[in-house]
Amino acid sequence: MKLLRIFAAALAFAGILAGCLAVLVLVVLMVRFLPLLAAVLLACWIFSQLRAYERKPPG
Repeated sequence: MKLLRIFAAALAFAGILAGCLAVLVLVVLMVRFLPLLAAVLLACWIFSQLRAYERKPPG
């Protein structure tokens, strides 16, 4: 049972590390290539508009 917990903890650590690395690479690319930054900001704005539109009560 202890081996299973260690294995699960190692997998969780690897997943968190991979996620942090992906975010770091994305930030570096956005700073290096400004059109990518504009595309990400536009996508976030569109997503927030869609969420606000969904929350609005009908009528």
